[in-house]
Amino acid sequence: MNFGDIVTVDFGLPIGSEAGFVRPGILLTADGFLRFRPTTVFIVPLTSARRVFPSHVEIEPNETNGLHEANCALVEQLRAVALERCGNPTGNVGPTATHQILDIMAMITGNP
Repeated sequence: MNFGDIVTVDFGLPIGSEAGFVRPGILLTADGFLRFRPTTVFIVPLTSARRVFPSHVEIEPNETNGLHEANCALVEQLRAVALERCGNPTGNVGPTATHQILDIMAMITGNP
């Protein structure tokens, strides 16, 4: 697994407006940290339901990411999940999308 990979994740049963169930997500744990073989990783869930929200990043399908339809990264729902919840990578969103996601994370957390 690498930073920016799309993996299938079992998020479990949602409460309220949480992302839940089995769905794709973007791995946002840095490659340098992944070398230490952590047991949990940071994942941003994806949804095929398009909504206009400032913390969402649209990801269009292409050969690199392996998506079959457009998805939105739900950046405000960043979660730490156990590796056992994650399947094998199916693609990678690339640097443009990951930089957009990191910029939104900085906005949400108040770090310029």
